[in-house]
Amino acid sequence: MKHNTLLLLTTAMLTPLNVMAKDSNPNGHKNVSDQVITQQRQKLAQNTVGEGFGPQSPRNIDSTKGVNEVIFSAAPPYNKMNLCNIHFHKNAEHAGGQFSKYAGNGDGLGNFTGYQYSGRLTEAELAPIDHKICPGRHGSLYAGDTIEVHYAYSSAQIKPGPSLSACFNESIKNPQLRVETQVYVLVNNSNALDFRKLTRHGYKDSFYQALNIPDNSGTPVQYAGSTTGPDYNVFGSPFQATWSVRPEVLKVNLDTVGKWCEGNVFNEKHAHGVRNLITNLNLLSTIK
Repeated sequence: MKHNTLLLLTTAMLTPLNVMAKDSNPNGHKNVSDQVITQQRQKLAQNTVGEGFGPQSPRNIDSTKGVNEVIFSAAPPYNKMNLCNIHFHKNAEHAGGQFSKYAGNGDGLGNFTGYQYSGRLTEAELAPIDHKICPGRHGSLYAGDTIEVHYAYSSAQIKPGPSLSACFNESIKNPQLRVETQVYVLVNNSNALDFRKLTRHGYKDSFYQALNIPDNSGTPVQYAGSTTGPDYNVFGSPFQATWSVRPEVLKVNLDTVGKWCEGNVFNEKHAHGVRNLITNLNLLSTIK
């Protein structure tokens, strides 16, 4: 979950590190070396130590370990909060469950990295489609790609809109935030789930809601964390969020994702990048 109004990380800051390129991946780009990712994690540790940052995200949901001592109250259930934003990242930001296959280090700026569906797909499901899906600066989406969808909720009196800014209003500058998370794998199959239905929203029982968040993808792992996105690879996120991450991957019709990107109230047109997985126990909460 990325805060688009705070640009804390610039390309210029990372350019010297990116010259240490590693192997090419199947998509044709160069992966930065492990040293680049290690240096980013070291800078994150340096920039957060002694500063009072709360637990960070994303994390491996299969591990309960964490020693961050900053405590905040868990957000209410999502059906008692207002939906403020829906967006997705190419490759899962979280690891674990059925999305434990590492995509590689990527470009060091959050692109082409993250975690992928660890199951198998048929040749038919992987068949190429004859038009571009959600094209952006770093490419399009393809059959077989993994996406992590963030259904972001706020305790503030707001309505759904673009970016994390939609989660705040003038009356409450520190609302509780919750992120309901579902990982999908994109398939070329018209009988797979329709992304437009999965992201349908409306006003229900006095709250704005995503009306069709899946309830058949395993028991969600709930933990205390932060907002995400590669802007926070070397800086701590100051935004506290309660996460609820479903461990099982669902198949979604690739073409319906493309249709959604062509027009939605969130102004989402393509996938977001991925923040490095948080492995520093000092930046992780304990999952109870």
